Amino acid sequence: MSKNQRTSEDLLAARSSNIPRGVLSAHPIVVDRAEGAHIWDKSGRRYLDFVGGIGVINVGHNHPRVVAAVQEQLKKVTHTAFQVAAYEPYVVLAERLNKLIGKGAPYKCALFTTGAEAVENAVKIARGFTNRPGIISFRGGFHGRTLLGVTLTGFAQPYKQNFGPFAPEVFHTPYPDSYRGVSSDDALAALEEVFATDIAPDRVAAIIIEPVQGDGGFLHAPVEFMRALRELTQRHGIVLIVDEIQTGFGRTGKLFGFEHSDIQPDLVTVAKSLAGGFPISAVVGKAEIMDAPTPGGLGGTYGGNAIACAAALAVLDAFEQDGLVERAAALGEKLGANLEALKAKHSDIGIVRGCGFMRAIEFVTDPESKKPDADRAQQVMELAREQGLLVIKCGVHRNIVRFLAPIVLSDEDLEEALRLLAAALDAGKVARAA
Repeated sequence: MSKNQRTSEDLLAARSSNIPRGVLSAHPIVVDRAEGAHIWDKSGRRYLDFVGGIGVINVGHNHPRVVAAVQEQLKKVTHTAFQVAAYEPYVVLAERLNKLIGKGAPYKCALFTTGAEAVENAVKIARGFTNRPGIISFRGGFHGRTLLGVTLTGFAQPYKQNFGPFAPEVFHTPYPDSYRGVSSDDALAALEEVFATDIAPDRVAAIIIEPVQGDGGFLHAPVEFMRALRELTQRHGIVLIVDEIQTGFGRTGKLFGFEHSDIQPDLVTVAKSLAGGFPISAVVGKAEIMDAPTPGGLGGTYGGNAIACAAALAVLDAFEQDGLVERAAALGEKLGANLEALKAKHSDIGIVRGCGFMRAIEFVTDPESKKPDADRAQQVMELAREQGLLVIKCGVHRNIVRFLAPIVLSDEDLEEALRLLAAALDAGKVARAA
């Protein structure tokens, strides 16, 4: 049997034998091809993709602009390492990201490969600029799987396991969550407590925050909290890092999540959907802060790879010319309204979370106790797959099902997905009652 003729069963068996169990796949399928918001497995079955590579495929699978840009760049330069010799796509992409995020202020941009790399380098830059050691992140936040990324991440399983000891001088504080009784004032008071008991503010280099927590459960930071955090960090000379790795590029109904609060961060990390599936990330920030590291302090062999840069430029073209931010906002309103309607029918849906086209439903054992129900979330995820809809879980307790469909999704596809989700919820309810 040739490799092209191998079945899903054969490949899944080979996966089990050759790939460590720590590399988890949410769904036991093998993808053969993909287009737009659809993927097909090796048996030819079609699925609606509401995972999108975990928020990577905002412009959809195999977007024509991205495919054309990559094909053209392949004829020119694939790799030199930017530290050896510069190439045009890197410079042009930096220019465009600086303009989009800096909004006319002097900003600079360094390109890397993964989101975790962007976060680590943002911390390096902040420490280099302030000459301070401390970093504060939020409980429920997710910032990567590297040692520092896991340290910054605000929940234990599955990321921390027995991987410690972790990086020093990192402190965690509560993220606002009105559903569980944590107001903006509560979160700000807790942060002041960190200053009083763990590390003085004049020793804090940076505070890093996701404007909507991704893997932590799609909690949306209130506008007043983001604005108060911006004022507090400015008052204490602390660098504010906004992690837009999952929220960036239209996902929240704005190009970037921080725009909902009308604040201007010092540093912004981006990755995931920046290049429509090609590995690239960036730290974009105020020029004086970005210039703190001396020559040679930043870089990476594959950082800002020419192919990925070309793909990213095509993605930015799509957003600027195809109305994708507006489309995300419209889809988000429709998705949110329909999820609220499902919540009214299912008492185990405690709350609909998120904003824009970044939505999730949290499952609880009952609406009074609000006790997380991870088993129900897993059941819905599996039943949705049987119906032909791919979703994944999130949340500190893994009791939240999240939706990260491509923004190019059609109205018909959204309606189909909602029907499949409703069927999965109903089937699970019947199975539990039996």
